[in-house]
Amino acid sequence: MQSLLERKMLKIKNLKISVDNKEIIKDLNLEIKQGEIHALMGPNGSGKSTLSNVLAGKDGYNVTGEILYKEKDLLKMPIEERARKGLFMAFQYPIEIPGVNTINFLKSSLNAIRKSNKKEVLDTFEFLNLVKEKAKALNVNGSTLNRHLNVGFSGGEKKKNEILQMSVLEPMFAILDETDSGLDIDSLKIISNGINSLRSICRSFLIITHYQRLLEHIKPDFVHVLADGKIIKTGCSQLAEELDKVGYGNKE
Repeated sequence: MQSLLERKMLKIKNLKISVDNKEIIKDLNLEIKQGEIHALMGPNGSGKSTLSNVLAGKDGYNVTGEILYKEKDLLKMPIEERARKGLFMAFQYPIEIPGVNTINFLKSSLNAIRKSNKKEVLDTFEFLNLVKEKAKALNVNGSTLNRHLNVGFSGGEKKKNEILQMSVLEPMFAILDETDSGLDIDSLKIISNGINSLRSICRSFLIITHYQRLLEHIKPDFVHVLADGKIIKTGCSQLAEELDKVGYGNKE
């Protein structure tokens, strides 16, 4: 019987992704176990966001190969099933949804997941206590929760709101697509603390970033370099420091 730390959260094998007959991901292989944090770095156009979009279930891609999430075929799961089973994605550019109140969105999302997992849904009082505690930890202004989702938010507010969603939903596998882009130093620290607070032996992360500064606060177990649609190098957190100094030109 596998121990908890030996269980694979995500297994990608021989993955190829193309759009309009242009191959973006070329024979990619990656394994992430429970409790691990993996960072994916690489130059623009290397396929990082394409990979995250396919993992989250975005349409419009031609995909071949295998992606197993908790030993189930992820490619056969609709988006809502992926969310119910604990997969979460923080977007590089969080979308604005006029007419959808932020706190109502959070409550509906959380209770849908709890119901799917045969847990009791939270009533309004229980939920408000939970979300206020999470918002305070992330320095999210209470008035933000009563606004329409991301509408009129600054870039930093949108990123904090994404991490607040993750903190409330407590996913099993979180994909963070350039969550650090556009953040000032204080916001970066707050968001990093929010991510670190969710580290556990049962939860895994795939952090996509261009910069080492986020990884100074969140020490990944593994760092992968993606270039030309393939992972060309893997190392420990020190690899990110090396890349910060020399760039991606020296790939070997």
